[in-house]
Amino acid sequence: MTAPEGRGIAGKIDDTFRILHVSTGNVCRSPITERLTRHALADRLGDPMTGGLIVESAGTWGHEGAPMEAHAATVLTDFGADPAGFLGRELLDEHVIRADLVLTATRDHRAQVISMGHSAGLRTFTLKEFTRLVRAIDVATLPDPEPGGVVVDRARALVRAAAALRGWLLAPSPEADEIYDPYGAPITFFRSIGEEIHQALDPVVTALTGVPART
Repeated sequence: MTAPEGRGIAGKIDDTFRILHVSTGNVCRSPITERLTRHALADRLGDPMTGGLIVESAGTWGHEGAPMEAHAATVLTDFGADPAGFLGRELLDEHVIRADLVLTATRDHRAQVISMGHSAGLRTFTLKEFTRLVRAIDVATLPDPEPGGVVVDRARALVRAAAALRGWLLAPSPEADEIYDPYGAPITFFRSIGEEIHQALDPVVTALTGVPART
């Protein structure tokens, strides 16, 4: 379906689009999501920065300067993504202000981001919520990537379309929009969460870039 018009995010004059992934400690879910997003973008664009996309993460109770959990790093390696050099961050106002799209692990995280203000409501979603909305958008209505693969305008249009659809396409249950915390769990649970995140990200990255995953 074609998304109805919505206000979306305010127009920006720079040529980048920042995606911010948010969880609690920024040592499990959001590091996995950040690095899987970067990996998927690199698969499609060669270099995410070629498309003007910057991918970051932070935690509402972020472990500032902490490495990601070892099992999280293992999950990333399983997917061929790079866990190296990651350091946890506490979510700050400046992160929300700079972000063009905020994707959270849970509805509680989404509420916390929105409560910070900065007109974040129209650009903040749970990851699974955003995936559901993206699947309903006719990508033919989005701008084509610019020559050279720059996708900033397309990404902003996607966020506006998703925000406009939010009240029309509800989750089948509250739990459908949650990614549960694997902190302290065995590697098998981390791997199931990693697969959950991977599956949610695939249609999002495809819609953002206009390029499907390599088979």
